[in-house]
Amino acid sequence: MATPPDNRIILAIGAGLAVIAAIVLALIFTRGGGEEAPEGPRGNLQVDVAEPQSLEPTRELRCFVEGQFVGMLTLDQCAQRNGLATEALDVGLDETGALVAAPTASLAPPPTLPPIEVEDVPPIVETPVERAEAPSGPTAACLRHTGSDWRSLSSSMGREACVQLLYSGTCVRPGEARYGRWGDLTLRLVPGRVEQSSDNANFRTLAEQDRRTCTFPGMGG
Repeated sequence: MATPPDNRIILAIGAGLAVIAAIVLALIFTRGGGEEAPEGPRGNLQVDVAEPQSLEPTRELRCFVEGQFVGMLTLDQCAQRNGLATEALDVGLDETGALVAAPTASLAPPPTLPPIEVEDVPPIVETPVERAEAPSGPTAACLRHTGSDWRSLSSSMGREACVQLLYSGTCVRPGEARYGRWGDLTLRLVPGRVEQSSDNANFRTLAEQDRRTCTFPGMGG
């Protein structure tokens, strides 16, 4: 006659099965919860300066018209103030990280005009062997703006020579500009070209710049 199974053995087997099931369930939940969530965007707003249309229509940014700051406007409003299509504005960040827009990529207004003073230049000693060629066109003083003041580079040279001296071999990024003076003209280097202004406000293109070599082929260099 068979002996009935001991109740303690049955209870032990049931407890063991329960422990195994709990371990399996824990592994399943742990493995499912350990997957990394997709990485979200970092920071606040990332702007591609080549695609200003990606900005929110209601987002306000610092707007420049003819080199002058005119206030906080949306991209469409800033384009209207400049008489341009929205896509024609250059959008970037200034030195504080604020969003700014302007039609010529020059996001900083022109500096204050320099005083009419030019440093004395030592006289050139002529020799009978070589004689320097005089400039073929008009000459004027050439100055560079250093960011805080004006520095005289020459008291008398041609306009093209002044542009070469100021900017040859130098390229600027979108949103940047470098200023100089030749006589009564303000010179401004922006991405891809040098501009000139007779009133320190309204600029027009003077020469195109080769962005690969940062030189001016149309000026012979």
